Amino acid sequence: MLNLPNTLTLLRILTIPIFLEFLAYHHYFEALVVFAIGGLTDFLDGLTARWMNQQTALGAYLDPAADKLLVIVSFIMLGSIGGIPTWLAVVVVARDILIVVGYAIIYVLVEERLQVKASWIGKWSTTFQLLTLAVALVILHDANLLSPQVLSWFVALTAVATVASGCQYLYRGLVWLQRRAPSITPPG
Repeated sequence: MLNLPNTLTLLRILTIPIFLEFLAYHHYFEALVVFAIGGLTDFLDGLTARWMNQQTALGAYLDPAADKLLVIVSFIMLGSIGGIPTWLAVVVVARDILIVVGYAIIYVLVEERLQVKASWIGKWSTTFQLLTLAVALVILHDANLLSPQVLSWFVALTAVATVASGCQYLYRGLVWLQRRAPSITPPG
């Protein structure tokens, strides 16, 4: 049986196709509402897991996977419809792919498991990514509500934070791998 925090995380995953459907048909306000519901479930699942002492191994994997899935599909979709610059979508998605591929390489090469913990730069990166998505949705809904300059600032902050966090995760992974796997020789 699923506990409440994991149920909230699954609910967030289920909001993703609804969110994408609203975006595809240019229902930006509805997409913003569903996106906000997804963000609320993200906040609530962590809060309830700590408050009710219901932190689980499933939740430890499912919650960040749900976050990444929501962020990646949102950036891809908003980049493809012109809500955000396409290059920013590429930067965000490429960083996440780099992190996943790096973790997979470490998983294959080393028996000891790397404990992935979000850094403060990574947390700021995620915060700026989510705020950029929200601002883009607000502007798509009604361009008179916010100045396009606000989105430009969030795009710049998101790009810098995303690249910085990607470099930090890459550096941390390489240092960890070098310390744990000095005897690994490349095939061939």
